[in-house]
Amino acid sequence: MSDTRRRVKVYTLNEDRQWDDRGTGHVSSTYVDRLNGMSLLVRAESDGSLLLESKINPNTAYQKQQDTLIVWSEADNYDLALSFQEKAGCDEIWEKICQVQGRDPSLDITQDIIDESEEERFEEMPETTHTVDLPPCELNKLEEIADLVTSVLSSPIRREKLALALENESYIKKLLQLFQVCEDLENTEGLHHLYEIIRGILFLNKAALFEVMFSDECIMDVVGCLEYDPSLPQTRKHREFLTKTAKFKEVIPITDTELKQKIHQTYRVQYIQDIILPTPSVFEENFLSTLTSFIFFNKVEIVSMLQEDEKFLTELFAQLTDEATDDDKRRELVNFFKEFCAFSQTLQPQNRDAFFKTLANLGILPALEIVLGMDDVQVRAAATDIFSYLVEYSPSMVREFVMQEAQQSDDDILLINVIIEQMICDTDPELGGAVQLMGLLRTLIDPENMLATANKTEKTEFLSFFYKHCMHVLSAPLLANTTDEKPSSKDAIVGSDRNSALCSDNFQTAQLLALILELLTFCVEHHTYHIKNYIMNKDLLRRVLVLMNSKHTFLALCALRFMRRIIGLKDEFYNRYITKGNLFEPVINAFLDNGTRYNLLNSAIIELFEFIRVEDIKSLTSHIVDNFYKALEHVEYVQTFKGLKLRYEQERDRLQNQKLNSVPSILRNNRYRRDARALEEDEEMWFNEDEEEEEGEALVPHVEKSKSEDDYPDSYGKFLETKKAKESEDKENLPKRSSSPSFKFTFSHTCTSGAANGTNGTNSKPTAAQTAPASSTSSSSKHTSPSTAVTTKGGLVGLVDYPDDEEEEEEEEASPRKRPRLGS
Repeated sequence: MSDTRRRVKVYTLNEDRQWDDRGTGHVSSTYVDRLNGMSLLVRAESDGSLLLESKINPNTAYQKQQDTLIVWSEADNYDLALSFQEKAGCDEIWEKICQVQGRDPSLDITQDIIDESEEERFEEMPETTHTVDLPPCELNKLEEIADLVTSVLSSPIRREKLALALENESYIKKLLQLFQVCEDLENTEGLHHLYEIIRGILFLNKAALFEVMFSDECIMDVVGCLEYDPSLPQTRKHREFLTKTAKFKEVIPITDTELKQKIHQTYRVQYIQDIILPTPSVFEENFLSTLTSFIFFNKVEIVSMLQEDEKFLTELFAQLTDEATDDDKRRELVNFFKEFCAFSQTLQPQNRDAFFKTLANLGILPALEIVLGMDDVQVRAAATDIFSYLVEYSPSMVREFVMQEAQQSDDDILLINVIIEQMICDTDPELGGAVQLMGLLRTLIDPENMLATANKTEKTEFLSFFYKHCMHVLSAPLLANTTDEKPSSKDAIVGSDRNSALCSDNFQTAQLLALILELLTFCVEHHTYHIKNYIMNKDLLRRVLVLMNSKHTFLALCALRFMRRIIGLKDEFYNRYITKGNLFEPVINAFLDNGTRYNLLNSAIIELFEFIRVEDIKSLTSHIVDNFYKALEHVEYVQTFKGLKLRYEQERDRLQNQKLNSVPSILRNNRYRRDARALEEDEEMWFNEDEEEEEGEALVPHVEKSKSEDDYPDSYGKFLETKKAKESEDKENLPKRSSSPSFKFTFSHTCTSGAANGTNGTNSKPTAAQTAPASSTSSSSKHTSPSTAVTTKGGLVGLVDYPDDEEEEEEEEASPRKRPRLGS
């Protein structure tokens, strides 16, 4: 069995001047070769690891406080403390330290703390001056004593010497006897001096002095001295408050006398620090650091002693949940438990873990479930505070409890549903309790703090549970306050009478709905298919957008924010749901009703549409422009809506081009197409002039694609001169061209020809191209190239006719001859 005398907790002081628990172990003093000296070693009781290895330096100042604490500094900003389970262990280690340093173990400090500014002066002081000489403790010496105490506060070495003198001569008790005499004599001047003296002794910041001053025998007289502040016009009645107003209530009788005394002492010392003493200045903030530590360690002891008393806690829970317990008693029990949990916040993480595990094993959550359902507002408020401590400590513990509870209970009495109902039924006009409960719910449903293990995922299980058993309770007020009627049709007229209305639009209801919407918005952001299924199954967004009609702008903005989060996901399931239900109409109506007012609602709605434009959400852009652009085109102070129209038109053109390109057509074959980029500028002008006269266009074969006007003769006469030489040649053996021929295409696929020429395919006739004009002067060279008849799978596509066929062409065609031109 381990030696409990050597059992200690190791603490370090952090930057916030709070003590951090580094672990529990057993201390020993051993010579360490590596450090070349005697050292303090602390090994963890859990695994034997080294928690502390500190050489006992001859020049380090060690302090013994409260009989079970040893405190010292190893560096400028590194303070350490050992808290012993037993006084005997503390005394034993203290003697070892004093032995190494050659000091008297009866003292509570081994070194005089000297700052640099005093080193020289201290060296000049005579060696015989070991203590401060205190004046006799008499009434006529109070002023002298007050001056002495006040004067030493600026000097660390003199503070140490004064503290030593006060402790050795039991001076404090003599001063407090003088206080009683002064009060009996109504000696106001003496009482003012005593205030300065006692306040100065507190600022000496010595634990040994605190032990005397805060003992049961002395503490009320110390409080009495602090009532006579000379800077105040009249005295404060602190003792009257502590003895008459502040009543110590034992909701469960505490049999441990030491524990009871510690509770009384801690309350009174906390009162002195928080109420009586003035807030220390920047230069005095460290004067009361030992007082803070005194309170801290007292609280740790109280929680530990109560936690170890299983009979006490068992009785507490039994009375808390007993139906026979009257309301006053239960209120006291809950308030005690709330304060007990508040004390636990001073514990270090591992101690706090043990504390809450003890509470969980004793049934804290079932007890809270009962208490939260009670009518007493104070009891519910205290229970909510306790629940917040539990959720902050371990959301997973609460989630595990409610999921197990769901297997045995109805939905109505589930703990989370009780919390939701308390939030909904909060009678506070400002909904202070509801806001607190909403924050706790958000913590519980936040996937970020859910655990994932190899076998199961807490997120999946809990969210499935929540949406099955709890979501309908949360959304009930929202669904109850918005009518179920839908807008008249998908293409409802913007600005028409609304078919959806709010059932209740008072301020408190609006605040509650805003809280619920905030939670639902959180769900949209952090939950995936669960909230999506719920929104679509319940048509929830339509109901939420009814709130756009609210006279409370903050509620309309909450509804808009909910929709904005949904659109921000860029999920096409949501987008189809919005467009199919015409759910932009309430937003557009709110925007138009807002008119030209430049306010948050106006900006938020414009930002919603701007997001759609910037992110180019095509389905929503198309829906908005098709249905609402006429109502929005007058808005010119921002370019958002014109930008949406531009996006819409660009997408429409892209789709049309894509559709045309996807249609099978002879036009897609480059052999029958003249590239527009190859046309000369005057050719294009010439073609455009004849556009109105032309009924159909002949297509230039691929072989003519790169031909320029230089390929044709300067005059039509030269062409006629060569005509007779060509008549004897076979038409199928095409000669090299020296003049401009006339082309004629016959398409076996008449429907395609009709489509190309802009005429009905069934009625279209073969088109004859006319000869080149005789007046053409742009050609100068006589370039020849072969012309061929082109055939395709469908048959003969095109052939070339020569000028001697003009008479036959005139008989075949009903239309008069036009100016000769090239087909494009």
